[in-house]
Amino acid sequence: QVQLVESGGGLVQAGGSLRLSCAASGRSFSSYKMGWFSQAPGKEREFVAAISRNAAFTYYADSMKGRFTISRDNAKNTVYLQKNSLKTDGTAVYYCEAMLKLGRLRVATDYDYWGQGTQVTVST
Repeated sequence: QVQLVESGGGLVQAGGSLRLSCAASGRSFSSYKMGWFSQAPGKEREFVAAISRNAAFTYYADSMKGRFTISRDNAKNTVYLQKNSLKTDGTAVYYCEAMLKLGRLRVATDYDYWGQGTQVTVST
């Protein structure tokens, strides 16, 4: 089992940058594929980015490509999401999720564990 704690959210102006972190506790962090999802008020949770176990492969939602970068440090049991050129529609709670078994990386419910989320608010 793994516990996930997100951090790094806050208030940022449109066009600015933010780096989210997700610290994992428990065994074998490197066994998990990791993903970031966002959920705006009144909306479904949406895929943002995912990364393979050894960071060899990364995946992004089309709207995030070129602006966001997902990375991980298995020695620190942490996954990151660097967010650049933020837009006001980026206001949402961002969740870190972990997948142990085979599943669809772009589907939130296919993941096995998730954290409590961190709020990101993008102002004009």
